[in-house]
Amino acid sequence: MSHQASMTAEMRECIRNCQECYAKCMETVQHCLTMGGKHAGKDHISTLLACAAICQASATAMLVGSKHHHETCRACAVICKACEKECRDMGQGDDTMMQCAEACAACARSCQKMAA
Repeated sequence: MSHQASMTAEMRECIRNCQECYAKCMETVQHCLTMGGKHAGKDHISTLLACAAICQASATAMLVGSKHHHETCRACAVICKACEKECRDMGQGDDTMMQCAEACAACARSCQKMAA
């Protein structure tokens, strides 16, 4: 059976969510650096970058058919939840921050399923 045939719809959705979260986190880094202040703080920027990196790694692990994708997805869910919380806490009234929080939440949900 080919890798494509063994990829479930749930896995495809998770890959899309990981890729979307990666893009939103990278976009939000630029937004936060432009805003300055607490948005540009080292801890927040590092959370956004860590989230983007683990999302990219998780999507890649699933796309290449790695038997270890459950582990990257487990870490991804944890980091996405942390990033979601930071973005929600900081982003009241800020569309970019709220979009990032939503992308992180969707990715965390998908990755939790893949990690199970």
